[in-house]
Amino acid sequence: MAIQVVTTIAELAAASADLLARKRTQPDGGQAGGDGMPAVPSLGLVPTMGALHAGHAMLARAAAARNDVVVVSIFVNPLQFGDETDLQRYPRTLEADMALLEAEGVDLVFAPSVAQMYPDGPPKVCIASGPLGGKYEGASRPGHFDGALTVVAKLLHVCLPTAAEYRAYFGRKDAQQLALIKQMVVDLNFPVEIVGVPVVRADDGLALSSRNRFLSAVERDAALVLSRVLQLLRDRADRHEPLDPDSVMDMIDSQRLVVLDYFEVVDPDTFEPRAENCRETPFTGEALALIAAQVGPVRLIDSMPLGF
Repeated sequence: MAIQVVTTIAELAAASADLLARKRTQPDGGQAGGDGMPAVPSLGLVPTMGALHAGHAMLARAAAARNDVVVVSIFVNPLQFGDETDLQRYPRTLEADMALLEAEGVDLVFAPSVAQMYPDGPPKVCIASGPLGGKYEGASRPGHFDGALTVVAKLLHVCLPTAAEYRAYFGRKDAQQLALIKQMVVDLNFPVEIVGVPVVRADDGLALSSRNRFLSAVERDAALVLSRVLQLLRDRADRHEPLDPDSVMDMIDSQRLVVLDYFEVVDPDTFEPRAENCRETPFTGEALALIAAQVGPVRLIDSMPLGF
């Protein structure tokens, strides 16, 4: 069946309900439960801002592997942009996005307008991202995570299926955002399983991003230092050596086109800095390395799990 596109919340509700109903009635629509009845169907949601790449394809693929119906939202959320110029420049590539999603077996695309999502203008009540939302990426982009959580909350709500399992898929590159979404779901009792999907990288190691297209060849080459630094820490962690993150600063400083914002090794649950067994003593346990930098006109972020 060809991929469907809807632009309103009402159309989304009707189309997803219809797709789930078909799964319930198909003889092979799911394995039987312990009572011999067909298993409850499932819906997987992949929220995106469009300009899709192979990383988004992996999210869609992960959703399709575990769910009967896959919905992908494409919405450039103005609440996440502090700079109007950045908002207007964000690439819109709906036709190419549709081709990529159809190849991954996505059933339904929700591509609403700003007026559909925020009919009365900017919302008067937003999700507050709390103390974690003010650190690292949140410190550099005030209000960014409040806007991100607000739109994710709306999308999780409007895509909520009736009588079906529910999962939502997010990339681990945006590790801080993923942690905040998981916390929001727990704190506010959202009936959805949040699934993190590993970072997808180009052959040269650069984490895929919709903004990579704005890098010149020279800037892209300079940006590779970000993934190289993270991989060096990963190698040290795997060998249980001291991570000594300060020692890699010379690598970053050697790239004059890379303006570092933050570089930190943190606890993967609390996001507090991991000062212990990190610099001079052998590394044990688990940690998460975070990095962000401005490279030419593009802000890049990346992360790497250490010890897991």
